[in-house]
Amino acid sequence: MQFRDRAFATECLKRISYFRLKAYWWDMQSDPVNHVFMNGSCFDDVIERYEFDNALRKILFTAIDTIEIALRTKLIYHMSQAHGGLWYMEGTLFNNANLYAKQLQHLQVEFAESGEVFAKDYRRQHPNQIQNGWQSDEDPDAWIILEVATLGDLSKLYKNIGHQLPAKSKIANEFGLSIHSDLASWLEAIAYLRNIVAHHSRLWSRNMVKRPSEPLNPHNIWLSHQLSDIEAKRPFYIITAMLYLCDAVNPGNRLRADIFQLMKKYSHLPIQRMGFFAGWEHEPIWATKRDQKTWLGKIIASMFGRLGRNA
Repeated sequence: MQFRDRAFATECLKRISYFRLKAYWWDMQSDPVNHVFMNGSCFDDVIERYEFDNALRKILFTAIDTIEIALRTKLIYHMSQAHGGLWYMEGTLFNNANLYAKQLQHLQVEFAESGEVFAKDYRRQHPNQIQNGWQSDEDPDAWIILEVATLGDLSKLYKNIGHQLPAKSKIANEFGLSIHSDLASWLEAIAYLRNIVAHHSRLWSRNMVKRPSEPLNPHNIWLSHQLSDIEAKRPFYIITAMLYLCDAVNPGNRLRADIFQLMKKYSHLPIQRMGFFAGWEHEPIWATKRDQKTWLGKIIASMFGRLGRNA
């Protein structure tokens, strides 16, 4: 491996461990077993990959925040409107009773131990909740207790809600998806990515254990490119699902703009390692709103053109 500036490399290795950087140069080796690097491999490129990865995680964390808050809000609103503020206490509203019992216990423990001001204040006003266990007249409403739930908690809770409940479908529809199983799959994949981001772990060239399902009849513009199996395993697929959800709940989100800006800055990096295929930026879902309208206009015009010829 080449080192253009050994002093720079020394400083980097003082703050970033060798083992952490190892994953960023893995594909630069012609012989990974004997650690033989290909000609032209440079330590500066490794650091650029690392910095790209770090910047990407920060961008995605903001997007995850948008999705998490929207999910919490819609879950509370639709379920409370249909089943009351204590719906999360009703085991009959959930599919898997054993899983529900574990979810409820976890949620209650989190609330009982939370250092949030609102949780402390509620416990002060309702001392029997802690002293005598959870009692029906002491239970906090969903809009209180679910504020301590993580995206993972919310994702699992949503997935376990009875499939026959209209509120579950309404939530999926407001995220732009036709069926609740698609939203459950997407949330599970995003929660998995969130854990990677929150622990400052590597996204670069990573195969994602969880990945979103292919959406059935999405309400809005989705991918037209048929992803290969390798592409579907990489972060791009989940990032695109996140963009779809962010557009549905907050059209003014910056995820698209921030990703484009990041890619422009690091345009020389082999981003196919992240699942970004050639021409990804021209996919309709990644286009600006103005370009999306133009794209839809062309499709509609084409449809009417075919109808005219067949008349």
